[in-house]
Amino acid sequence: MTDIARNIAEVREEIANACARAGRKTEDVQLIAVSKYQSTERMADAVAAGIRTFGENHAQELNEKKTFFEQQGCRAHFIGQLQTNKIKYVCGFADLIESVDRQNLAQQLQQKAEARGIVQDILIQVNIGAEDQKGGVPDEDLDSFAESLTQYPHLRLRGLMCVPPAVEAEEARAYFRKMRLHFEKLQARLDLDVFDTLSMGMSHDFTVAIEEGATQVRVGSRIFGARDRK
Repeated sequence: MTDIARNIAEVREEIANACARAGRKTEDVQLIAVSKYQSTERMADAVAAGIRTFGENHAQELNEKKTFFEQQGCRAHFIGQLQTNKIKYVCGFADLIESVDRQNLAQQLQQKAEARGIVQDILIQVNIGAEDQKGGVPDEDLDSFAESLTQYPHLRLRGLMCVPPAVEAEEARAYFRKMRLHFEKLQARLDLDVFDTLSMGMSHDFTVAIEEGATQVRVGSRIFGARDRK
């Protein structure tokens, strides 16, 4: 068994344990392997260990790995901040864009998706900690922003995503709980066929996120080890 396979097995066991504590089904939580700066050889080890969805932070890197994702039959999520001039690398190539957080980005995604004849799945990134240095929609603007996205026929809003402040796992619980309340409120309010994704929790706090309702967790260093920047 490779180190990556061993790490994945450990993470899956922790996911199962967190689901058991929360009275949830393990299959209701999806594991996203964050593969930023990872080689396709290391990613192939993750595929061999059962990973089927990867998260990429950089538009061009996702585009460069497109052939790998297609050959391996894997899904790719874009989880980083998306600049409008990089939309061409992501729209139609990412199965899910998790970081939609402003109106002009949504408008240009709509235009590109329409031009490519597709419907692009998206999440709204919420700035749940109200941090100036982070992207995301402020709490007070979330309802109106979500409503506006339902008017774009080539975008399909699937749920919410957040990156909480850099605190210890237990301290992040309040932010995750607040995200779940936002998610449930919008589920009830919006007239959508599918609104099923609450993306929150990373390597150091994913078990707490699961206990508070995450439907997918984004795990990088716990799977691949510390990253070496290109």
